[in-house]
Amino acid sequence: MKYRHAYTVPYQDVDATRRLRLYTMENYLLNVAGKVADEMGIGIPVLFPMNYTWIITHMNMEMLFLPSHGDKMIIETWIERNAHMLSVRDFRIYQPQPDGTERLIGCAKSVWAVLDLTSREIVNIFNMPIFEGSVDGELLNMARAPRFSAIVLDDLEGTEVQAGEVLHEIQYSDVDYNRHCNSCKYLEWMVNAIHVFDNQKPFRLDINYVKELYQGDKMWTRFLRSANAVQYQQVDENGVTCCNAKISEIENMSCL
Repeated sequence: MKYRHAYTVPYQDVDATRRLRLYTMENYLLNVAGKVADEMGIGIPVLFPMNYTWIITHMNMEMLFLPSHGDKMIIETWIERNAHMLSVRDFRIYQPQPDGTERLIGCAKSVWAVLDLTSREIVNIFNMPIFEGSVDGELLNMARAPRFSAIVLDDLEGTEVQAGEVLHEIQYSDVDYNRHCNSCKYLEWMVNAIHVFDNQKPFRLDINYVKELYQGDKMWTRFLRSANAVQYQQVDENGVTCCNAKISEIENMSCL
């Protein structure tokens, strides 16, 4: 079964180019995923009393452009599959047209897991009755995500790439309902460290969440800019990777 939710982009969600912020676009998708999970009876209100919660582990998004303030969007979503302790939820983003049709302007594939709130370990509960009939089964065809390698800033002397790192400390307002750093904050800090993509042209975001962060933790956002992409790696005080991402210019969406 597919679910659809409509959004109108408010002024407070756009940046200085008057386009929707990238991390806010991600937040819209996560909000829709949460609303739909609640409607299906597999959301936080059901999982939390069982000491479980949803966490996102991957997001791959392709957009022709990011909408402007006042623009309307319709976000369609469905579960592609629940397997191997992971749930794959897909999205299509449409823009209503004056003639009553809908233009496909974006798509995304997200991977979710269920977290045990005590052990902070991923658990497989997809055989529970509440998940019966939850899978739509349609496959969203997207180009495969890139493999991420570590960014070593010391090895870049003499190259033409732009690189650097920025320190963040997790604050009170960064922590969400699950008592860890909200996933959209990772992306917010990335684009604050370096923001070079044109949000009025086609682009792709690939982001992998690796490690939870908590209030008081410190994290470094490393970035590596090439001609048509920016790679990011976020590490904690021990050099352990917390998140990897890449924002790339593309000719068109692979999911068309």
